[in-house]
Amino acid sequence: MKKKIFAVVLAATMALSSLVGCGSSSSSTSTAEKKIAMITDSGDITDMSFNQTTYEASKAFAEANKAEFQYYKPTEDSNEARVAAFNNAVADGYNVIVVPGYLFAAMVENVAEANPDVTIIALDCSQGDFSEGYTLPSNVCCFTYQEELAGYMAGYAVVKEGYKKLGFLGGMAVPAVIRYGYGFVQGADAAASEMGISSDVEVNYVYGGQFYGDEAITATMDTWYSNGTEIVFACGGGIFTSACEAACKVDGKVVGVDVDQSGVIESQYNVKGLCVTSAMKGLAATVNSTLADVFADKWSDHAGKFQNLGLVSGDDPSLNYVQLPTDTWSMTNFTVDDYKALVSSMFSGTVKVSNGIDAMPSTSIKVTTFDNIH
Repeated sequence: MKKKIFAVVLAATMALSSLVGCGSSSSSTSTAEKKIAMITDSGDITDMSFNQTTYEASKAFAEANKAEFQYYKPTEDSNEARVAAFNNAVADGYNVIVVPGYLFAAMVENVAEANPDVTIIALDCSQGDFSEGYTLPSNVCCFTYQEELAGYMAGYAVVKEGYKKLGFLGGMAVPAVIRYGYGFVQGADAAASEMGISSDVEVNYVYGGQFYGDEAITATMDTWYSNGTEIVFACGGGIFTSACEAACKVDGKVVGVDVDQSGVIESQYNVKGLCVTSAMKGLAATVNSTLADVFADKWSDHAGKFQNLGLVSGDDPSLNYVQLPTDTWSMTNFTVDDYKALVSSMFSGTVKVSNGIDAMPSTSIKVTTFDNIH
């Protein structure tokens, strides 16, 4: 408590010493006074996933707008460490703070109301991640993504491409990962049904219990691939390393997640086409558009809101907050025109995707679930 009070007092002292006139919210602060910070969750800015994308987008925006920027990495994976990182950022004078992931919900509850002049942009933080009945204060906005739609696109695409033996390797069984997985299964099922090959398509399904690969997870992937699995949707930060290591041994393939992971995976494993496609969230787009609103004094569009982002266009898939990367995928049977047709059908509601996470979707394809690896 003393540390938090000290951080708030110090931030206020810095503002006064610079002759800054602060209002009741960060939207009343002039552009020149806005300083952007990003705090990592339990990983770092080289995770080739959520942290890295958020860091790079925040840094690029700050540089383009001549604003100060810094990132902070908590000393450990705990709410106390994330709160401390936030307080350090405030003590250093940062008043626009971007945080990626559900782990930050508890931190927001701890610090938001005590720091009303600090704008907090929380990515992938849903209402269900907060205490029951918690109301977001006006200096916070939380964004979530309709992962089930991106997962559906990926599952549909790889089956249309010709893959029949699929795998889903999730990180931890948190809502976002489950939605990705259940969407993937629904998409694969729909494509198989359209092609009349439901009896031939199978999905192995497991959670690693963590967001990074290790020997035990790689061993499980080795077993899957050696037993015929052709492609695995590796969904959970750095856990893709285990899928990739196993895939490389038998000319298998993977699907990336959150961002376009094709370049990173290809360079790391020196195997062209190893990552067939990626189920992506528009993290950078969210950072850019929200920070732009903050700097344009349009924070009121987001203040105190949970915003769930998905499809905004049926004509141009690149505008959507969930999508596949058409420029880098290695698919040839499933074409860009096929993808546009699918997105158009999803946007119009002709194709419906369940976002339920209570139970595995009912399918006509075979889905085999395994106990968590860890």
